[in-house]
Amino acid sequence: MSASDRPAGTGRLLTGVAWAVLLLGLWLWGREITDGPGGSSAPTTGDVAAVGRPLGVPLPPAHKPLDGAAPKRVEIPSIGIEAPVVRRGLDKGGAIDPPPYAMPQTVGWYGSGTEPGTEGAALFVGHVDTETKPAVFYGLSAARPGEKVRVTRADGTIAEFTIDDVQVFTRERFDAQKAYGPRKDGRAELRLITCGGTYDHKSRSYTANVVVSAYLTGQQSAGEKSNGEKSRV
Repeated sequence: MSASDRPAGTGRLLTGVAWAVLLLGLWLWGREITDGPGGSSAPTTGDVAAVGRPLGVPLPPAHKPLDGAAPKRVEIPSIGIEAPVVRRGLDKGGAIDPPPYAMPQTVGWYGSGTEPGTEGAALFVGHVDTETKPAVFYGLSAARPGEKVRVTRADGTIAEFTIDDVQVFTRERFDAQKAYGPRKDGRAELRLITCGGTYDHKSRSYTANVVVSAYLTGQQSAGEKSNGEKSRV
């Protein structure tokens, strides 16, 4: 994800001026997060891409939003992602601050925004790679609609989300509201974001951002078994 490493954030739905300010920060982050040490191209193609729902595969109904609780871990079984989640804030320039490069297998949650499972769009960010190896969200662009994202929360519950959209936004066409804003009123949503496109060694930056969108479709206690979804990568 990007070369800028900086920290901070309680999770509640932002509206009005606060949301406008956050979107400005997200726009800045969307442009700056592509800058980074990177060593290889992220596994995405094209300037702007969107993966829709497979034909004939209905998505489940939305689950009502949950009470607030901070995230502890995130899992995307279909692409083999399982990682701790840490709270992050904004840097001095107002952009979302990803985890430092010393924590390449850790996901950052924007802690001053929405808590995952509550109404609104919670934001998770992670690096795609480092100078030497893939990082936590290297395979994020391989996610597909209908697949599950599970977030273990501080209250012992697991918020289960279903992916409904995977998009790649170029720096030139980046739209923070479209990428990160809530899609439907009253729904609990999740965005998972990393670098995408190709890596330009001259400018030391990626050409795009991968944004995976999901919405809450279930809740489990930490002791319950999952539905057995296995990695396909």
